[in-house]
Amino acid sequence: MRWLEYLVFIAIVVGLAEPVGSYLARVFDGQRTLLDFTLLPVESLLHRWLGVRNRHEMSARRYTQCFLLFSAVGTVGLFILLLAQRWLPGGPTDRYLTTPMTWDLAINTAISFSTTTTWQAYGGETTLRYLTQLVGLVSQNFLAGAAGLALGIAFIRGFARERSPTIGNFWVDLIRALLWVLLPVALLGSVALMWQGVPLNLAPYTDVHTLEGGVQTIAQGPVAALEFIKNLGTNGGGFFNANGAHPYENPTPLVNFLGLLAIAVLPASLTITFGKMTGRPRAGWLLLAVMVVLFAGGLVLCDWAEGAMPPELAGLHITGGNMEGKEVRFGVGDSVLAAVVTSNGATGSYNSMHGSYRPVGVMVPLVNMLLGEVIFGGLGTGLASMIMTALVAVFLGGLMIGRTPEYLGKKIAAAETRLAVLYALLTPKVILLLTGLALATNAGRAGLVTNTGARGFTEVLFAYASSMANNGQTMAGLNANSVFYNVTTAIAMLAGRFGLAALAIALAGRFANQRRWPTTVGTLPSDSVMFGILVLGTILLVGALSFLPALALGPVAEALQR
Repeated sequence: MRWLEYLVFIAIVVGLAEPVGSYLARVFDGQRTLLDFTLLPVESLLHRWLGVRNRHEMSARRYTQCFLLFSAVGTVGLFILLLAQRWLPGGPTDRYLTTPMTWDLAINTAISFSTTTTWQAYGGETTLRYLTQLVGLVSQNFLAGAAGLALGIAFIRGFARERSPTIGNFWVDLIRALLWVLLPVALLGSVALMWQGVPLNLAPYTDVHTLEGGVQTIAQGPVAALEFIKNLGTNGGGFFNANGAHPYENPTPLVNFLGLLAIAVLPASLTITFGKMTGRPRAGWLLLAVMVVLFAGGLVLCDWAEGAMPPELAGLHITGGNMEGKEVRFGVGDSVLAAVVTSNGATGSYNSMHGSYRPVGVMVPLVNMLLGEVIFGGLGTGLASMIMTALVAVFLGGLMIGRTPEYLGKKIAAAETRLAVLYALLTPKVILLLTGLALATNAGRAGLVTNTGARGFTEVLFAYASSMANNGQTMAGLNANSVFYNVTTAIAMLAGRFGLAALAIALAGRFANQRRWPTTVGTLPSDSVMFGILVLGTILLVGALSFLPALALGPVAEALQR
């Protein structure tokens, strides 16, 4: 039955890619859509209020500067709000807020939400007031998600344009991403969640007496306002500490399935948007096909690992696979699907505890993040990662046929190659250096309060991979609320968001300035099965060369020890 669900999920994502991708292309090319009658007056009003000159386009450098400025303002504003939340009115009362909002936790949380990582070293119900979640976190989920989508569209324009000194206007793209994409879809999705039982209230926490005679506190709050946009904007932070495993955040299998679609559909559809805006639709479909192959491979491997009965329970005649750390209402199928989707989609809204997965099972989401968002990925940033990997593949293919590499008619010369290689190397450098630092210092090892050895190594590697991939999920066996981890994971989040974005937009600017070269007999086709195999092989080869030794010390070693 779970395999039917997997196939249906993939079929829906691929089936929606064409209409959603076409819609995104129309929105950001300024073509007419059904929402124009309502939204164009709102857009014009916002342009006047904010002083946006919609006809004034930006160079790649200026676009990056605006993106960085916007993100910095959002980070500082959220940081101030987090430190000032003790004076905010409304619930919950102070006696439930047992985790103090220290300066390092506030910095980490502010950076986390402004980079769409939503890495949470705290429990939401024991740390934040309702207004902090609504005003601070929900707004950043919208704004940071829209900024990422704008960045992806600007990157596409670098390939679509020729001899152009500009790649669009950041503020125009940002407003369009909010009005035409995130707000209407999130509104419909949130209503669907409330229909399924996700609460939206400002009620006080409820203390109830259990059948055993104890007292249980049931947290309340405006949960539905956060839940859908956290997935749609590829953010992932949960209102509660248990995230998608909490019955208020994720009460039914339908809510779980809709949330996973919200994570995957927009990033997958951007490949079709890329093909349409560049005039090479087959190239866009090829990139989507590579993503689906990698997605399906991870799904098969993770299901095999978690669907099998743990050897430790072999003599107890229990069936159903490895259910440790998984919700009974989701079972192995929904848990595995969520683990693979969220680790691919830069959205860490997991519904099971990955710290309870088998070594091979936990290796799948870990590898997905280590590969750098190439499978669907974050909103806008995932497409950039896939194409940057494709450029490396084109470079390798060009060396084999003895010609200057080119992709979609754009030459990949020395400067472009340097940018693509720097992009590919930044992720392993940051993750491995920070992992080594954590394991070599007392402050880093102090976070390993649950596991040591190979499992402990995996937990530290998982944390930095999640931060660098702007994903946010954790194995939950690492105590990350310390000055050391709050600072070092923030460094990884900043590098994963802004370091990679700056390189991608710089490359887009160089391509936009180029002319489009005609296709010749020596051109490597960018829409053939052979090119898809080359891209797929490059992803696996670069990933193996970068991280195979680290994986051998972590999940591989643990699997061999059992």
